[in-house]
Amino acid sequence: MKKLSIISFLFLALLFGTNLKSQAQNVQLFYDLERECATSTVEMFKPDSFGSTFFFIDMNYSPKVTEAYWEIAREFNFWQNSNLSWLSIHAEYNGGMNSLMSFNNAWLAGLTYSGHSQDFTKTWSLSVMYKAIPGTINSVGKKETHNFQITGVWGIQFLQGWCSFSGFIDFWREARPWQGTNFILISEPQFWVNLNKIQGMEDVNLSIGGELELSNNFVEKGFRAMPALGAKWTF
Repeated sequence: MKKLSIISFLFLALLFGTNLKSQAQNVQLFYDLERECATSTVEMFKPDSFGSTFFFIDMNYSPKVTEAYWEIAREFNFWQNSNLSWLSIHAEYNGGMNSLMSFNNAWLAGLTYSGHSQDFTKTWSLSVMYKAIPGTINSVGKKETHNFQITGVWGIQFLQGWCSFSGFIDFWREARPWQGTNFILISEPQFWVNLNKIQGMEDVNLSIGGELELSNNFVEKGFRAMPALGAKWTF
């Protein structure tokens, strides 16, 4: 399932006290060219004086809802005005279901390092986390609850805000005996053209573009590349 169209730009701008306008909620609609199905995404991001909360909900349609997935994450940063403002404590939950089964619940906790360029047009973060998946069973029928995940996130604004390039990469351990592997990688770079840069359309917060889902041992064993066309409305 899709993870998120990256909000690290918003998080860092707010965390480090810039005057950029917060645009923290958006709705996206994608059409997967390979699977020939649609995916909707609803995202919410809310900062506060001691960190931020983020969640997203994905739903797949072909044409009825066939799959739903959500993540909610909390960044704790009580020291935003200190020399350690780049470091946050991260807590997260993942879960969902499709027409055949429920996905294993996953609980994550760890640390996040965040950075940015001087003008905040380039942002990045790296999270290293312990990942508990209570429902994981290995090839000999034993539970393998204790795992790890490393997540990298980036966001780039260019051409004076006309375009944005953002994405994430996840690498984690999870026993998948039906695939014969314990290690999964997924990345979803997104490219958007922001139509509110057109003269007379400043209030039309519509972006058009798409994403490319790159995965190894995610949906099935081996590497896959799945392009999707999309549109995004930012509130």
